[in-house]
Amino acid sequence: MDTYLNKEQSEAQRKAEVLIEALPYIQEFNRKIVVVKYGGSAMNDEELQRSVIKDVTLLKLVGFKPIIVHGGGKAISSWVKRSGKEAKFVNGLRVTDEETMEIAEMVLGRVSKSLVRMVEELGVKAVGISGKDGRLLTVKKKYSDGQDIGFVGEVCGVNPKILYDLLSNDYLPIVAPIGMDDNFDTYNINADEAASAIARAVNADKLVYLTDIAGLYKDINDPSSFISRITVNDAEELIRGGMIGGGMLPKLTNCTEAVRGGVHRVHILDGRVPHSMLLEFFTDSGFGTMFHMQGDKLN
Repeated sequence: MDTYLNKEQSEAQRKAEVLIEALPYIQEFNRKIVVVKYGGSAMNDEELQRSVIKDVTLLKLVGFKPIIVHGGGKAISSWVKRSGKEAKFVNGLRVTDEETMEIAEMVLGRVSKSLVRMVEELGVKAVGISGKDGRLLTVKKKYSDGQDIGFVGEVCGVNPKILYDLLSNDYLPIVAPIGMDDNFDTYNINADEAASAIARAVNADKLVYLTDIAGLYKDINDPSSFISRITVNDAEELIRGGMIGGGMLPKLTNCTEAVRGGVHRVHILDGRVPHSMLLEFFTDSGFGTMFHMQGDKLN
């Protein structure tokens, strides 16, 4: 019996130490805005999905001001296939004709409301919007190496008032990456780009990309080349040196642009690992890759 009690007390002590380790981070980021770009495999596994939503909800309950910007690429492709069409991509960007745009808007709306339901089930108020609401995201037509890829938009303006209004009324905003151009035509937006633009516009203290990799590597095939913390200067040097390629290149560019645009810290985390955000935010060792300005004082 004594042994059982000792084990129980030891576990309680460990939990208390975890809370104490998290305290300075909670104090530092209390009432600060955190933008979370949510996508990848973590969106396609119900258990991981609930884990991510629990983490974001916890951030709100301990004093953060989170905003979720979500993707939905795999679900869009699935519905495009159901409609009898074939999904087409150019340089990683979805070719989006008028019918595909209608499908994308429908699917992203469904995803948004599903996430709202999960947050509400945890006792936190949430509102799902798209970049069309309140003219949150204004776009211009995006081309891929000069090629017309349809209704794909590049963010050229952000009106964050609707987000400020929701945050000030204690709501958790959940944003679908859809915007309108000056002619009020609807465009699909890369979720990474939308999250970066929103984070800059609301002066977010943190921007988090939940991805399908652990973070940034100098060499993706060499686990020992993992980078835990990097300045934007060093990250841009990696880009210029041609050391980063593939799908990581645009994500890395979004990270550096966000920091240059005033976001204090940007994180790339593996969304497939339960509670990766909490491990990165609230532990001394961290978990993924953090981008920051040169000379930024870090805990």
